[in-house]
Amino acid sequence: MVRLPLTAQDRERGRRLGSLLRHARGDRPVLDVALAAGVSPETLRKIETGRIVTPSFPVVAALAAVLGVSLDHLWGEVLGADERAERVGERVSR
Repeated sequence: MVRLPLTAQDRERGRRLGSLLRHARGDRPVLDVALAAGVSPETLRKIETGRIVTPSFPVVAALAAVLGVSLDHLWGEVLGADERAERVGERVSR
């Protein structure tokens, strides 16, 4: 399988996701959250710092569950206002 190169937009979404997860983690130790979600602490650090910009869905879902954040909320925040407006415009023009 050939993986397409990530776009700047993909990388920005990954950074936004990591930032949101880091904010949701608050003062909880990386080790506690990572182990509760079934991922390594290093993986969680890489996601939070934007070095892993496309984590798998099961990893994101597990982290969201441990942190008490809904996937709908995460996705809405990751898309950002500009993309939400663009998608609404696409639906209206169809």
